[in-house]
Amino acid sequence: MILLRNGRIFDGKNLGENCEDLLLKDGVVARRGADLSAEGAEVFDLGGKLICPGFIDLHVHFRDPGYEWREDTESGARAAASGGYTTVVTMPNTDPAVDNPVAVEYLVARGKRAGASRVLPSGCVSKGRQGKQLAELALMAESGAVIFTDDGAPVSDAKLLKTALLYTRDLDVRIMEHPEEPSLTAKSQVNEGAVSAATGMKGCPASAEVIDIQRGIILSRETDSPIHFTHVSTELGIDAIRQAKKEGLPVTCDVTPHHLSLDETYVLVSRFSPAYKVSPPLRTRKDVKALWDAVADGTADAIVTDHAPYHMDDKDLPFQEALSGIASLECAVAAVLDTWAKTGRPVPLERLLELFTSGPAALLSRQWRSLGSLREGSPADVTVLDLEAIKRVDVNQWKSKARICPWDGEMLQGWPVMALVEGRVVMNRLKDTE
Repeated sequence: MILLRNGRIFDGKNLGENCEDLLLKDGVVARRGADLSAEGAEVFDLGGKLICPGFIDLHVHFRDPGYEWREDTESGARAAASGGYTTVVTMPNTDPAVDNPVAVEYLVARGKRAGASRVLPSGCVSKGRQGKQLAELALMAESGAVIFTDDGAPVSDAKLLKTALLYTRDLDVRIMEHPEEPSLTAKSQVNEGAVSAATGMKGCPASAEVIDIQRGIILSRETDSPIHFTHVSTELGIDAIRQAKKEGLPVTCDVTPHHLSLDETYVLVSRFSPAYKVSPPLRTRKDVKALWDAVADGTADAIVTDHAPYHMDDKDLPFQEALSGIASLECAVAAVLDTWAKTGRPVPLERLLELFTSGPAALLSRQWRSLGSLREGSPADVTVLDLEAIKRVDVNQWKSKARICPWDGEMLQGWPVMALVEGRVVMNRLKDTE
């Protein structure tokens, strides 16, 4: 039994003006109110910090099975807890790919053994992520898959994607599409535009993203089935999704901390540091503003890290040889909050917090949607935020196996300082902020 005392409570939608207490008992939220008492409870005085539903990341890569030297389920789950996340959804682009119920059950078991953040697997849309034959969607859903995606690439065959949308309409598990037209992105290194022109490197055009988004929107309209677009990075992509939502289609999307915080010029300023090489690439400043507009107006439904850990041998290379991906689980929340503060707080705090909590929870299968709330009886998943905390990013202190990050060495303001999963403390840095 744990009593969180003297914190401002964000319930997934609204942030309380006054400090309250939250009692967690038997793995669920037991009571909320002022001056609560509970005999035998472990008490944490939060001194006015924010009490939020546990943060949820719908898109992480833990490289398990097959590439565990880059990240395994245990190191990833501990990294997530260190970053303030209580639930993460792992992507299935592993070796072998997670395209059957046995693989899903393996990851569920591995996540439970990790004893840190809750690990929920996604499953492939197609067998082997080949885009040719539908994977065992219903059986994977029964085994615990909460999203279906061929992430790392789009579902290559439009007919198969349409079939998957029809099939999942009654499964209560959403299709997550990686929006990319591969014929336009092959061998690309940076955003197509000023940086590609200045460097001579192959550029990735915004059209590659929006073409696939438009395909998915059309199929969603025809099937009346939900589709979610992940790591949307361009103004064109956001505009297409915004229009689909206005039409009333069941279309959702997420954006990443790096696309909200960084733009293509960092590639040049950093003298081509591989820390800034990512897919989709860092875009223009105009695109960054469009993403913040999407956060503000409700077009964006979640913020996800797309945590992509690599071994130094994969990443510490000349820019054009390095693999694409940014590892950020342990500083992603701080990167977003710091950018939000430094840009004049362009959206209400409640709206920003929603994209880490109730927003992503609503996109999960039904049994997990209560994770985005602090109502009595909800799972006792909690993230405590200190908006005033200032700390340096130090990858050498990370739980993750990754050691290259664009924010390494930077002082960021606004950090998770405590995380609980089903009433169990998985991260506690309260003393560091006293």
